[in-house]
Amino acid sequence: MKIRYSDYTVEQLREIVGELKEKLQKAEQFGHISEVQILERKMQVALAYMMNPDDYKPKETYEMNGDPGHHFRIDYIDGVFAWGKRINLLGEEYEEQEAVPISLLGKKITK
Repeated sequence: MKIRYSDYTVEQLREIVGELKEKLQKAEQFGHISEVQILERKMQVALAYMMNPDDYKPKETYEMNGDPGHHFRIDYIDGVFAWGKRINLLGEEYEEQEAVPISLLGKKITK
């Protein structure tokens, strides 16, 4: 039986994030770039399960943590993932819709 992040308690998720951080640091030290990317993504998803999806609303735009060159406009929320489109600093919206863990979303952009 496969256990999903949604099955864990917040305390267990914190432990997992700690373990992932350790693995991430080791991967960075050894220069394993693809492993670093995978571990970062796993960590963001685990962090998302410690957050409240109700704090994020469709049609709102948020800063993107770790990506100061883009904002993210939410079309809809599905679990702990926000589906929507990136917006660059010129205000240009990307055509392709994507899903990002809500842990990647920062402050709401007010107009």
